[in-house]
Amino acid sequence: MRTTLICAALALGLGSAPALAQSGEITIWSWNIAASSLKATVAGFNKQYPDVKVTVQDLGNQPTYDKSIAGCAAGGVGLPDIVSIENGEAENYWSQFPDCFVDLHTLGYTADDQKKFPDFKRTELEVGDKAYAMPWDSGPVAAFYRRDFYEKAGVDPASIKTWDDFIAAGKKVQAANPGVTMTNADFNGDTEFFRMISNEQGCGYFAADGQSITVNQPKCVDTLAKIKDMKDAGIISSADWGTKITNNTASTVATQVYGGWYEGTIRTESAGENGKWGVYLMPSLTADGPRAANLGGSSLAITSASKNKEAAYAYLKYTLETNEGQITMLRDFGLVPSLISALDDPYVSQGLPYWGGQAVWKDILATLPKVVPSRGTPFQSDAEIIMRAVQTKYLGGGYPDAKAALDDAASQIASATGLPIK
Repeated sequence: MRTTLICAALALGLGSAPALAQSGEITIWSWNIAASSLKATVAGFNKQYPDVKVTVQDLGNQPTYDKSIAGCAAGGVGLPDIVSIENGEAENYWSQFPDCFVDLHTLGYTADDQKKFPDFKRTELEVGDKAYAMPWDSGPVAAFYRRDFYEKAGVDPASIKTWDDFIAAGKKVQAANPGVTMTNADFNGDTEFFRMISNEQGCGYFAADGQSITVNQPKCVDTLAKIKDMKDAGIISSADWGTKITNNTASTVATQVYGGWYEGTIRTESAGENGKWGVYLMPSLTADGPRAANLGGSSLAITSASKNKEAAYAYLKYTLETNEGQITMLRDFGLVPSLISALDDPYVSQGLPYWGGQAVWKDILATLPKVVPSRGTPFQSDAEIIMRAVQTKYLGGGYPDAKAALDDAASQIASATGLPIK
């Protein structure tokens, strides 16, 4: 048995891991579709490691964060072997509890392993020479659209290159389809459009080194101004997560601009619209501007409290660092791979019936290498709360212009974090 396991480990590329996973149990905390996708990889993993029992617990998104932070604060008490961590929140963990998670390098995670993932996915997971988590899914942004609504309005999505084009197309789509809104945004509880477009333009709340505030720089200002243009044009209606899904199914929205993981949400929650949806690249601020951004995405980290770290690492290697593991999650639940080699898997190039025969993953994943890295820093939550309030006030006419709004946001973030404004 030991010889067989050693061969299996080498086949998975475990390299110089100090001890090989042989038996025992590992438990993983995750949420919703992410948890379901992890469960889907267990059968493949157990073909390699039949004596390791994997239990995935679906706690929900916020409870996973709350319980894992509490466990770290308690010195690891009650923590599972593996925790799902959203990239935007990752630095909250490392800054507060640097000893709560294992440095994956100590389990055999090499520089060659790291190079298998794009830089933007690793930025928030590595501190100095330590790697606290392995990239899991990513959120390359795309525009998911209703083919029938666009066709009725005579709008060719290929003609939409700028956000101004998007506004013009939205007016046509709404005129041709009474009761339909071009797109939705959660203006009351999120800043998703601001984060998507500013990332596309190479701007964000913080500088790349995480040491200064950049939210009021020119590209961010242009971003916020364009969002107001879209709202003032009447092509965006406010909707939270659940309302967006309801609108998709009720056929009252023509487009959802979101991270690529939203493919699985549309396909599973709105199964009755089979063949009606398509995908195109997110627009840019200029005709020749960048059309790639990331929204969301997670990682898997092994806790220092784990009693079976080698088995946990073997699971990470199979699930996140093999095409088989990544494509299983993509195919079954729309979890977008971060693993670069997965882009070459035959499944990515297949036309998918739900999407009208379009090879949507080929189009979406092709943008991954173009995404600009963006730091969440330990202050992401502070900045997000401030930006939501500033955005609401600005869209309601509470500032003379976008620059004034973001100067205020930068000042508030500086007060909350102690970081300088760049």
